[in-house]
Amino acid sequence: MALDETALVIAIADMEEDEALRLARQAIDDGFDPQRILDLCRAAMDIVGARFEKNEYFLPELMMAGEMLEQIGAMVKPLLLAKDGDSGAAAGPVVMIGTVHGDLHDIGKNIVTFMLEVNGFKVIDLGIDVPVATFIDKIQEHRPAVVGLSGFLTLAFDSMKETVEAIAAAGMRDGLKIMIGGGQVDETVRAYTGADAFGLNAMAAVSLCQTWLGKARAA
Repeated sequence: MALDETALVIAIADMEEDEALRLARQAIDDGFDPQRILDLCRAAMDIVGARFEKNEYFLPELMMAGEMLEQIGAMVKPLLLAKDGDSGAAAGPVVMIGTVHGDLHDIGKNIVTFMLEVNGFKVIDLGIDVPVATFIDKIQEHRPAVVGLSGFLTLAFDSMKETVEAIAAAGMRDGLKIMIGGGQVDETVRAYTGADAFGLNAMAAVSLCQTWLGKARAA
């Protein structure tokens, strides 16, 4: 039975979690292209993002969308990783992301992580409340092209600034792009932290990485 692509997109966009998960599981069981499933998730998130910007959706809807994406991603990612030699999600440029120390919020970070992977980037997610020293150690270990600092609370701004300054002090700032994101991040905060750019949402973060690295996956 062929997947009704429109039905999956609508189910995610309309917050019909049970139906979205059922359709995704059915598609996988029927041998549907796993990358196409992620592309449909991306299309659904475009709708969710547009509704959020129009104040039709709010934080609870974003959280629910994030949970659906996480569950569908858990189904699909093993199939992508098993495709050796394919230009799947694990093969692209490396982006490292984490919620800075003092902040425990991860919904926005998780959505960004998922959307980056959908668009062909390899993402190393350091989690929440990440100490400066951990960012330094992991950058040295993985040599990412982009580092994303996430934070929802205003106190995270100082942590972001501290992290950016520590990366520079460690001699790793040249050639490394740093983006920040979170509920109240704007150009003033970007200038304060010393980051290269800020993203208002997950797709903005993807666009930044595509601009910097020239990596894009056709829908």
